[in-house]
Amino acid sequence: MRDPVYRNPVHRKALEDQLRLREKRLSAALPDDPRLVGGADVSFNLYGKTFWGVVVVCDAQNGFEVVDSAVVRMEVDFPYLPGLLGFREVPVLAAAFRKLRTKPEVTIVDAQGTAHPRRFGAAAHLGVELGVPTVGCAKSLLCGEVDEPAVERGGWSPIHLDGATVGAALRTRRGVKPVFVSPGHLADLASSLALVLACAPRYRLPEPTRAAHRLVNDARRAGTDS
Repeated sequence: MRDPVYRNPVHRKALEDQLRLREKRLSAALPDDPRLVGGADVSFNLYGKTFWGVVVVCDAQNGFEVVDSAVVRMEVDFPYLPGLLGFREVPVLAAAFRKLRTKPEVTIVDAQGTAHPRRFGAAAHLGVELGVPTVGCAKSLLCGEVDEPAVERGGWSPIHLDGATVGAALRTRRGVKPVFVSPGHLADLASSLALVLACAPRYRLPEPTRAAHRLVNDARRAGTDS
């Protein structure tokens, strides 16, 4: 993906805001073996402006049992613009996070973190907005170049963009397509990879985002929030 040029004044203002927020993103090692791990995902009506955001909290030391969750439905006016998806998704995810009774120690977001043309995908945006640790774990590569990782579980290859390492392709199951991991906020690449791998003991995707995906799609189909 090339970094697009935005000519609309509203979109240019969003770009300026994104660059300003990016300066607040911090890199840090995540806590070792966090017990409460969040998962965040968004779903929306393809041709509408209604978005649903879900954050679940899983107990990583008890089979990833969901101990809390929140769903928010929101009308979103910001258009689809490559590189600025955080302005569509972060408001509804932040609202869901704030509804939680039990806050996670770190949240895995079905989005990009630093593996983004401006190193500030929705996972990083959400972390900065809330001031909490976040990790991006996406199903596809947004930008940069990456070699296929080793076929064994735990194999990974760095994502390179403009001469820098911005994330990694991680194999969570032998012979299954990798996921694309990058730090969000208050996270670094090594601890982000360790967290995603630990949270994906059986399937390609980590358990917290799998749970969030199921719940957010159920909410969209039902047309409700909670």
